[in-house]
Amino acid sequence: MVTLETAEKALKSVYLNVVADQLNVGVNPLLAKIEQTSGDVWGKEIIKLVPYGLNGGVGAGEETGALPTPAANNYDRFKLELKNLYGTIELSDKAIRASQSNTGAFVNLLNAEMEGLLKASKFNLGRMLYGDGSGTLAICEEQDAASNVLHLDSVRNVMEGMMVDVHSAASGAIYSDLKSVRILSVDRINNTITLSANPTSKISAGDKVTVQGSKDNELTGLGAIFSDKDLYGLSRNGRSWLCPKQYSNVGAISTAKIQGAIDYIDEVAGSQIDFIVCSYDVRRAYLDYLALTRTNIDYMNLDGGFKALSYNGIPLIADRFVESGSMYLLNSKDFKLHQLCDWRWLEGDNGKVIKQKAGSATYGATLVKYADLLCDKPIGQAKLSGITVA
Repeated sequence: MVTLETAEKALKSVYLNVVADQLNVGVNPLLAKIEQTSGDVWGKEIIKLVPYGLNGGVGAGEETGALPTPAANNYDRFKLELKNLYGTIELSDKAIRASQSNTGAFVNLLNAEMEGLLKASKFNLGRMLYGDGSGTLAICEEQDAASNVLHLDSVRNVMEGMMVDVHSAASGAIYSDLKSVRILSVDRINNTITLSANPTSKISAGDKVTVQGSKDNELTGLGAIFSDKDLYGLSRNGRSWLCPKQYSNVGAISTAKIQGAIDYIDEVAGSQIDFIVCSYDVRRAYLDYLALTRTNIDYMNLDGGFKALSYNGIPLIADRFVESGSMYLLNSKDFKLHQLCDWRWLEGDNGKVIKQKAGSATYGATLVKYADLLCDKPIGQAKLSGITVA
């Protein structure tokens, strides 16, 4: 007979390892290449001393002259607060009781919930890698009247079923009637979404859509590294090594432009680019370029079962979360996902992971991880933007 105790054991002993492996390796090729470590985690924070530049105690001199003046390595301190990543499943009491005498039906029920959790978690983790930590999914455009149809600058970060908040650009506060509302549909031609609630006032240009409760609580992704704002608690002013190389208005893509960025990073930062990721339209433009120049197209297999184009032995992949007309050139060895622990079920005082929701005939379980992404060497990364696409 199937019971809640049976489900407890299944979640802890069967599903946890599978889910953790999928979320650590199977999200996308970039996350699969990034090392995950518990190092440099102090309490609720990541604190890391990072060297930059060269040791100054080197020089040449006369046979009997003075030795070089000692000058130790240069260090600065990166500081990040661990982000709280959650994923929840829900089972109704009615569904559990209906499947008590049928093990196969209960397994199917649990499998469906876990597959839904995996799909949503992979989508959001993949999106966070390219975000700036603010949780912003899209920027609203001004509407003529109050409506549950919002016009956005882009819909690449949204999907039907997501629970979102809409924040006022003027005050930063969440509209009271647009808190934890669901996206019912996405119009990918006209860049609009339809919400499950109607706002009482019209949406203004610049208002922001975020995942529910996630404003300023997401991973510090590539968007933060390639912005002009402070990074890891440090000002970029006077710290050129904290600024990655950015090429704007690139125009038509070519191997010369890609190689130019790779050579610059090697020359200036001594960093070896080992991963290239771009938007889908840039990958199509690059394939067109290879066809026009009659260059052979090589492919390579990556960890996690992913497949990529090969640029001189460097994997080149496309990701839906990279903004149109853009390409990142990265040294994945400079990135680490610092974590307090790997994925775990949130347990109550009695060690139970499945708990009844207050005032509801449903049971829930929550998957949790406390982590954030840190790049040791921002100057060793590059970005091409403004690439001409069809």
